[in-house]
Amino acid sequence: MVSLRAVHFLFFVIAVSFFSIAPLSGALSNGQRYRINFVDVDGNALSTADGHVTVLVLTTTADREKARTVGDRVPDYCLGNPKYKMITILDFTRRHTRIGREIATMLVRHHLDEEAKRLQARYDEKKIARNARSDIFTVTDFDGTVSSQLSGQSAAGNFRVFVFAPDGELLQQWDDVPSAEELAGVVK
Repeated sequence: MVSLRAVHFLFFVIAVSFFSIAPLSGALSNGQRYRINFVDVDGNALSTADGHVTVLVLTTTADREKARTVGDRVPDYCLGNPKYKMITILDFTRRHTRIGREIATMLVRHHLDEEAKRLQARYDEKKIARNARSDIFTVTDFDGTVSSQLSGQSAAGNFRVFVFAPDGELLQQWDDVPSAEELAGVVK
């Protein structure tokens, strides 16, 4: 016969197992370190723990303007500064054929070139002698692999902003566009 103590121990083990696994499939926690690796549309290998302060925006094509607003709110001292980078993860929520992916990636690159012109004007105004296009990083997530690492579920309809320290520690996260003051307070 099983003793009451054994039953309590079994329930304890099950509870510990459940609660220790649950956060892995859920949202990320501030103060924890995360090394999330991906490759952008230009072939650059990127990581949340590669020695840069990283502003990472998870968005869909429907919320592209929100991502632009986050970029506009990045403090001027981050512009062209190799200690900082912003990465946009563009979550394509529906399935695409190989040709559809190639066309979508081509269109994303075209939009990046247009954004680079806007950013270059900001660089020129601040007298930053650097090609702005080389500072724009976008990852296309066609299968939800990256998005699921950031949100624990499909990011369809979700918009998230994360700030990671150089060692991958998650400093802050928002479910909407942070104010310029909020963003500056974290990336300092």
